[in-house]
Amino acid sequence: MFAGMPWGTIIATVAVIAVVVIGAVFGPRLFGGDDAAAPPDASSSDPSLKIPGVVRAEYPAGDHVTGDQRVAYDQSPPFGGAHDAVWAVCTGVVYPTAIRNENAVHSLEHGAVWITYDPERLTADQIDGLAMIVEGQPYTMMSPYPGLDTPLSVQSWGHQLKLEDPQDPRLVEFIEALRLNESAYPEPGASCASPYFDVDNPPAFDPTPPGPDAVPVRK
Repeated sequence: MFAGMPWGTIIATVAVIAVVVIGAVFGPRLFGGDDAAAPPDASSSDPSLKIPGVVRAEYPAGDHVTGDQRVAYDQSPPFGGAHDAVWAVCTGVVYPTAIRNENAVHSLEHGAVWITYDPERLTADQIDGLAMIVEGQPYTMMSPYPGLDTPLSVQSWGHQLKLEDPQDPRLVEFIEALRLNESAYPEPGASCASPYFDVDNPPAFDPTPPGPDAVPVRK
């Protein structure tokens, strides 16, 4: 039945077709063609890149100051830079009074999110609503911040978002994107419990400008 068929030609043709098919399917992946795998999207490790209004800055980690030193922060509220060796407890604590910047920034280095608000620009109901987001939540804390230039500001290490309305959905988006996001803070695995920080009597916020002996912020 198959006598006389040009088997050599048929085999050669099949081999060529196989090479073409394999090349079409796998070639771009192997040799970087148009369908080659794209490089990793930065937003996959830092989803806050997709949140409008987020401000970002790079700060070196591990710069510590003592309890009686001030830091000349370049942002208000600060979200990176030198900080106290003792971090503020950030285990879902709602501080009723403003806390010292230098302790709060250390908490951000541990992966926490810090919600701050101007008590003169939010109602009691709005503050209570924010507290419900924070209370009991790991790696989260909240405190008033007198003189804040917006009603509300939320910080993580190297990130900040200022808002006019506590019901702005970007607030929750920021928390979900950056709280304990290991690609976005320097000390993964660090605790938010702080045995040397007095939650009931925390170091007070100092509203005065830092003096000439303040520690500068490195970038």
